Amino acid sequence: MRLKGIRSSRNVEDRRRMSGGRAGGIGGVGLLVILALGYFAGVDVTPLLQGQGGQGGAPRQISAEEERAADFTRKVLATTEDVWSGVFRERLGQNYAPPVLVLYSGVTQSPCGGASGATGPFYCPADRKAYLDTAFFATMQRQLGAGGDFAAAYVIAHEVAHHVQNELGILPQVNQRRQAVGQVEANALTVRLELQADCLSGVWAREVGNLLEPGDLEEALNAARQIGDDTLQRNAGKVPQPHTFTHGTSEQRQRWFARGFETGDPNSCDTFGAQRL
Repeated sequence: MRLKGIRSSRNVEDRRRMSGGRAGGIGGVGLLVILALGYFAGVDVTPLLQGQGGQGGAPRQISAEEERAADFTRKVLATTEDVWSGVFRERLGQNYAPPVLVLYSGVTQSPCGGASGATGPFYCPADRKAYLDTAFFATMQRQLGAGGDFAAAYVIAHEVAHHVQNELGILPQVNQRRQAVGQVEANALTVRLELQADCLSGVWAREVGNLLEPGDLEEALNAARQIGDDTLQRNAGKVPQPHTFTHGTSEQRQRWFARGFETGDPNSCDTFGAQRL
């Protein structure tokens, strides 16, 4: 992805230097493995992470690799601001209020609960912020086989897409419906929400097409495939169980991202009205 000359977003809250931010009792590689296990295998790793941070001490140092990842994130975030501001203004007749993206290292707090990275990057509608530990990019490449700069950009765009859903009133409606149904039905609604975010990510990708390099689109589609629920459960040694899916299958995630990219139209991303996901 060609980002030279692209501005950096100012809507970033950097918590990476906070004392105790990185889990102190677990080595860096071990932490990544534990966090990936929690997010992708559906295992509750909270007990492994409790007490692993916030112990005081000197502010942590930021490595050169972390700085590069943060700079990349700020620029990608800026492209989402430009894209969605234009889409909201020109197609929806609305103003777009961009989210704040919180960069943290290992553990932090959010109104949606303690963020340990165990759920990977996430969006919290309570404070309208997206949360990202840039170490997740390394997890994608080394543990999940989803490397590449545009794969990382897709992850950022996906979380911003949840903010777009919040801005449009979709997210609160779905959350209300999820609270009124059983777990299986709630999971099914979550799948539709996540696939819509994939599609909206595809709309963003089309809008920044002039920044794409050869192979970028393939990197995003590969990432969508590697983080499909069926693939993740299978790689974790489980038999895929569709009733537990919360993000969609690899095929579904790829197809909805591709749909957004091919049409460039947010209206084509109506997963809630689709008979076939």
